Amino acid sequence: MTDFMSILAIMAAMLIGAISPGPSFLLVARTSLSQSRPHGLAAALGMGVGGMVLATLAVVGLQALFMQVGWLYIGFKIGGGAYLVYLGFCLWRGAKEPLAAATEMAGGNRSLFRTFLLSLATQLSNPKTVIFYSSVFAALLPAQPSLTLILALPFVLFLIEGGWYSAVALAFSTAKPRAAYLSFKAWIDRAAGAVMASLGLRLIFGGVKV
Repeated sequence: MTDFMSILAIMAAMLIGAISPGPSFLLVARTSLSQSRPHGLAAALGMGVGGMVLATLAVVGLQALFMQVGWLYIGFKIGGGAYLVYLGFCLWRGAKEPLAAATEMAGGNRSLFRTFLLSLATQLSNPKTVIFYSSVFAALLPAQPSLTLILALPFVLFLIEGGWYSAVALAFSTAKPRAAYLSFKAWIDRAAGAVMASLGLRLIFGGVKV
């Protein structure tokens, strides 16, 4: 797989992961609903920067380990695949659950910078995020990726995370797009869950065949 194709595959997987509702989604949505569009965009920027930091830690740590312990690469693919299958199952199972979005938040007069810091801290404090990144990297990165590919990944994650959550901020600061998302939430979650589980199965079977 070429560097370009690897980046495209990782972008697709990361976009699916970002779209799946979770703590980050709720924070950006609630900020946009209860404060303002600029605050929502500041929160989105925090998510993007946090994603870039976690991506750097994930790819550097993984490659260092894989160079030292060859069998770990296979084990990580299988373990990461199982985790992604679990996430896909949870998304599918919870597709019909309503999305709780509070209309008020403590600290409604929070500055844009403090909103950015809160969002950044939320992203960095979520261990599932770095596990998800590492799982996708294990599935879609070659065993010996080029330096260009390694350096590009943090910026790719910034574009995916920051871009998606900026779209969330813009959507949830208006009424009609929010209502449309809530109307199709079950279908969106089920589709994301199915794709996530398929990616996990690819890791598992790929690890077994090595």
